[in-house]
Amino acid sequence: MTTRGQLKRAVGVDRSDAGRGLAADPVPSLPERLYAARERKGVDLYRAERDTKIRARYLGALERGEYRELPGAVYTKGFLRNYALYLGLDPDDVLMQWRTERGGAKDVAPSIVVRRPITVPRQGLTFSPRLVVFAVLTAVIVAFGAYLAVQVLRFAKPPTIALTQPATQVIDVDGSTSTYTLRGLTLPGATVSIATPGRDPYLVTATSDGTWATSVDLRRGRNQFDVSAVDPATGKRSEETIRLFISVPFLVIEAPTLIVEQPADGASFENGAIAVAGRAMNATSVVVGATYLGSSGPPSAPGEATSAPPPVPASVTVKVASDGTFSTPYELTAGRWSLAVSASSPGGRTAAPPRTVTVTVKSKGVTLGVAIKGGRAWIKVWVDGKIDPGVGTAGSVIADGKTLTFTGKDSIEVRSGSSGVTYFTLDGTSIGTLGRPGVPETWLFAPTRAPEATQRR
Repeated sequence: MTTRGQLKRAVGVDRSDAGRGLAADPVPSLPERLYAARERKGVDLYRAERDTKIRARYLGALERGEYRELPGAVYTKGFLRNYALYLGLDPDDVLMQWRTERGGAKDVAPSIVVRRPITVPRQGLTFSPRLVVFAVLTAVIVAFGAYLAVQVLRFAKPPTIALTQPATQVIDVDGSTSTYTLRGLTLPGATVSIATPGRDPYLVTATSDGTWATSVDLRRGRNQFDVSAVDPATGKRSEETIRLFISVPFLVIEAPTLIVEQPADGASFENGAIAVAGRAMNATSVVVGATYLGSSGPPSAPGEATSAPPPVPASVTVKVASDGTFSTPYELTAGRWSLAVSASSPGGRTAAPPRTVTVTVKSKGVTLGVAIKGGRAWIKVWVDGKIDPGVGTAGSVIADGKTLTFTGKDSIEVRSGSSGVTYFTLDGTSIGTLGRPGVPETWLFAPTRAPEATQRR
């Protein structure tokens, strides 16, 4: 027998059974049915609330039969239907039993009468001179603001740069390749700079669609290119610089080739380290040496004594980088020098003949350090022929362990009361003592000559 049949038996007891004095089976009330169904399902009110989206207080009111706690008949029917489906009961039977237990009351939804506002006749659209002026000013302000925003974004954002050819940033090409075409994308009209060590950068302007292309020269070995872009309107450079390596293999049978890019032949320098740089193809090392050619000053007058030549610096061996470049500082004193640069290949072959460059080194001035070691000494100093005011006309006694420094344009002359404890350092090169302890002597230091003993007192 279905639930609907049981409900009908609960409403009217069978007359035949009543005539025989038999009582009908008691049917549980709707609240009892709901409670029993939930217990069979094995859930509590809070779990049922999460599953049905009906508040637990309303579900509890349905299970207690306290319908006054519910919002109204319309909501109650909806709650009962959804709750019955959730508990596995027939929603129609549940609603029928609910109506029966309420005494057959009709479900009347409350009616709400809302007063309609008095409508005002709609006026037609009118344009006044003030309205037209205001609209025009608004449009101009909006357009100007949009223009400013575009300019701010353009000036604030640097251009981008991308490579489309080659597809990777490290590639190897055939040994016969001497040029390669680079392609990419950037801001329309931007200037693309492709820098490579030892050469002027390649410059190309992007087209209106932002594409660019240019051919670069390749040398044997590893060629490095740094690709960036500059917006000519803002002067901003791209945040990213793409570093590209293109390797051209060496031919084993080739002898090394050598190019000296620095220093230029006939160049003049001040005393100090001179940068020697260039490129050596198919080579692993470069050797730099020097030969003294003479003084950098005017020729000596007849009968005038010439100073001894300065010591020749030792040769320097430099390793060649993977891209064929080399660079090293080479220390030279004042005078005219001939630099000889040679390269050696992995197989021991040497580039012949060595590259020679003639340079002139002129003194920037003279700097002399005077240190007293092993006892006190009285000294007197002339800088460019004038008494040094720090020491004084009568000279000064310098304590053991103290060092003084003097700087002149042409010369520095020092008289020491004890030459053996007076140590000299000329232009950063230690000379040491020039006499014996307790013996007074005077020495002249000039950039183009060796230290000379004089009679100045």
